[in-house]
Amino acid sequence: MKTILKTTTLILTFTLLFSCTEEKTADAFGNFEDDAVIVSAENAGKLISYRVDEGISFKKSGLVGVIDTIQLHLKKEVLLAGIKTIESKARNVESKRAVLQEQLDLQKVNQKRIKKMFKDGAATQKQMDDINSQVKITKQRINNINIQKSSVLAERESLQAQIKQTNDLISKCILHSPIDGTVLVNFVKEAEFVAPGKPLYTIQDLNSLSLKAYVSETQLTSIKLNQKVKIEVDALKGTQTLEGTIYWINPQAEFTPKQIQTKEERRNLVYAIKIRVDNSNGILKIGMPAGVYF
Repeated sequence: MKTILKTTTLILTFTLLFSCTEEKTADAFGNFEDDAVIVSAENAGKLISYRVDEGISFKKSGLVGVIDTIQLHLKKEVLLAGIKTIESKARNVESKRAVLQEQLDLQKVNQKRIKKMFKDGAATQKQMDDINSQVKITKQRINNINIQKSSVLAERESLQAQIKQTNDLISKCILHSPIDGTVLVNFVKEAEFVAPGKPLYTIQDLNSLSLKAYVSETQLTSIKLNQKVKIEVDALKGTQTLEGTIYWINPQAEFTPKQIQTKEERRNLVYAIKIRVDNSNGILKIGMPAGVYF
C-alpha cells in the first residue's frame, strides 16, 4: 500500500513539474499608454457653445464648440469699410493720372511739331524751351501720382492681410475635433472664458492602443519594426491573447522602470518598445498591464 502511495505521489510530482516547465513566461511586460491629444484654445473669448464631456466620441473635424466672435466680426467690418475708402481713393488717383497722361500725350505732339518748326526757323528757342519744360513737369506729376497710387495699393494690401488674419482668428473660434476619438478628460465648461493655449480637453482614439514594454539587450536581435507579436492580458477567466505590431524600438538603453520590475532588476539596462494593438472591441484600457510574446 505504501509502495502504491509513493508511486502515486511521484507521478503527481512529475506531472506538476512537467506542467510548470511547459508554462511559458512572457518575453516582455508593459502597460497600455495614454496617447491622448491635448486640445487647447487658439483664441480668446467666451465659450458660447461647448458640447464636450468625458466619454463622448467625436469624428475628425466634428464640431465641438464655438468661442464668441462678435468683436472679431466688428473688426472685420471696420477693415472692410477701410478697403472701400482706399478703393475710392485709388480710383481718384487713377483718374488724375489719366488726365495728366492725356496732357502729356498732347504736349508730346506739340513738342514734336515745335521741334520741326524750330529746325525750319519758324519757332523760337523760347517756344522750344517752354514745351520741353511742360513735358518735363507733366512727367514729374505723373511720377508723383504713380508713387501715390503705389502707397494707396500698399495700404489696401495691408488691410487685406488684416482681414485674412481676422478670418483666420474667426475660424479658430470654431472648435473641431482634431482626430477620431473619445474624450478622456474635460477641463472647461460652456460660458467660461478661455485664452489662447488654455487646455480644453484630451481626446484619444481608443480603437487601437499603444503598449509600451521593455526588452533586454539580448532580446533585441529577436525583434524588428513591423513585427507581429502576441499580447496577453488578464481576463475574467484566465487570459486573453491578442495580436500587435511593433512600431517603435528605442535606440538608447535606459534603466528598467521601477513600476515594472523588482528592485534587483531595476539595476539592469533595457530598451523600450511600443506595440500597436487593435482595440476595436473595446476590451483594452489605458494603464492595463500585458505580457508580450515574440
